[in-house]
Amino acid sequence: MKDLKGAVVLITGATSGIGRSTAIRFARAGANLIITGRREELLGELSSELKKEYGINVCSYRVDVRDFEAVRNAVDSLPPEWKGIDILINNAGLARGLSKLHEGSLDDWNEMIDTNVKGLLHVSRCVIPLMVERKQGHVINIGSIAGHEVYPNGNVYCGTKYAVDAITQGMRMDLNGMNVKVTTIDPGLVETEFAIVRFRGDSVRAKSVYSGMTPLTPDDVADAVMYAVTCPENMVVAQMVLLPVAQASAMVVDRKSQS
Repeated sequence: MKDLKGAVVLITGATSGIGRSTAIRFARAGANLIITGRREELLGELSSELKKEYGINVCSYRVDVRDFEAVRNAVDSLPPEWKGIDILINNAGLARGLSKLHEGSLDDWNEMIDTNVKGLLHVSRCVIPLMVERKQGHVINIGSIAGHEVYPNGNVYCGTKYAVDAITQGMRMDLNGMNVKVTTIDPGLVETEFAIVRFRGDSVRAKSVYSGMTPLTPDDVADAVMYAVTCPENMVVAQMVLLPVAQASAMVVDRKSQS
């Protein structure tokens, strides 16, 4: 199993949910972290917590992954000792709305496409060349079951996650022979701020997404990330789909037997 002590890990969308849990897991393993997000106060709180609890080094940057220049400036401004990024977790992503295509919001579409697709591309374009130069690295893209099957009213969000799956496959081909591993981890229902964001703060509607069943937790996904990055050097977890026991597919969810 790979030892992560002293490894440099960059995590996008680290202020909550899967990103935050993943940051804690890596810190616990002794990795040094570069964490990014849009909420500066939460970044500062997480950075202080990780340094105090685990004695690791942390760099934090308030960055919107939709802004390529901001991403490039953040990566370029890293001190030399931080540019040896061993692991990139492309976690930043969101859903907005749940509407039929012909009734959808252009603003919602642009935010999802710019964050989930272009944001992943922006960060990857800036970080992967550093890995290629060193002939060492591991990219983990956080996808979704929505990248495997479309569900009603999920049209554009599902489209962005299908794009993540396709980009990940292309990335793996392009990096073949360069000793840079590529993984996608695709969860089903995970209880995070995801639904709150999708429904713009409507907590009642957000809670109904997980009613009558036990969803995955961000820690469950972080555990899967840790499994993927600690596999033997001759092995790569190309793709991992994670579902709660109560979920059989995007739309088949047992909401009676678990609570």
